[in-house]
Amino acid sequence: MDAVEKIARACLYEGYLLWPYRRGALKNAQRWTFGGVYPRRCGGLIGEQSRMRTEVLLRGSPAAKLTVHVRFLQVIDRQVYRNAPTGPVPVDELRVEGHSHLTWQEATERRWVCPPWSPRRGPRTSTVDIAAGSDREALRAESGSVAGTLVRNWQRLTGSVRLSSVPVTDTVMRVTVDIENTSPCPLPTAGARGARDAMAPYAFVSTHTVLNTDSGEFVSLTDPPAELLEAAAACENVGVWPVLVSEDPQAAQHSPHYSSEVLSSPITLYDYPAVAPESPGDLFDGGEIDQLLILSVLSLTPREQDEARATDPRAREILDRCAALEPEELAALHGTIRAFRPVLEKR
Repeated sequence: MDAVEKIARACLYEGYLLWPYRRGALKNAQRWTFGGVYPRRCGGLIGEQSRMRTEVLLRGSPAAKLTVHVRFLQVIDRQVYRNAPTGPVPVDELRVEGHSHLTWQEATERRWVCPPWSPRRGPRTSTVDIAAGSDREALRAESGSVAGTLVRNWQRLTGSVRLSSVPVTDTVMRVTVDIENTSPCPLPTAGARGARDAMAPYAFVSTHTVLNTDSGEFVSLTDPPAELLEAAAACENVGVWPVLVSEDPQAAQHSPHYSSEVLSSPITLYDYPAVAPESPGDLFDGGEIDQLLILSVLSLTPREQDEARATDPRAREILDRCAALEPEELAALHGTIRAFRPVLEKR
């Protein structure tokens, strides 16, 4: 997995499921907190936005082309059924061969890639349309008989991605990416308890945008050059903060103000963010210390681990990965020195 993909994926799952990774944990009762773009007919009723805007500065030739990737999570409802003589019966929990299966929610990754776009050709709108669907997973006993079924359902999602630009100088333009959710959904009761959670399956959750250019450079909004300071401050970003990203680990030193790629994330980042190479994998809480989280996972009781495994397939992956770590891999998370620099003398 390349460097930009790693940081984009880490942000995509930030807050997806927090330690101790159990359905019963209070902190996981309010989920899908970052980057939600809800249907426009219900967003205002539940206090959530129905659009997301990214604005960045692009320096270079008017012939430059952009590719825009929109990434988000789609919420999936997971229902457990127990096989009974009269037919499948919905249940909250089912144990099969010593393993628990819980009714809850999961999420799957969605990626919408807009065709290459030249700003000089004027605005363009791409339509997002993801069909509703479902799948079934049989839960089998050791004998081979089906003891129950996991049924996963997801709603139809529709929306639009509008690309536009305006000139700022002869060589710089302001590029705008507007994302709107137009998904059909039931109308919630304003202020009703649980209304937001009920609308989550119709939302673009944890929405991120990645912009690439084949020629030209994006300008840092965090640390713009002096001549573009005012233009950078005029960029309007709604629900996101764009930062420069690069595959080059030395990019921050070589080109601190410009890059050919931008990650626009609802998570506040700095230019050229990176996932620590020692990190063994996703923990869904990039703001915390991997070593601390892993030690916390390893300290869970067998019963707590069982609930975590039943809560979500990705929680099960975390537990398995943490349990398989070798002592030297765990020790590598204790700390490291990335670089040395001279200490400035105090005057």
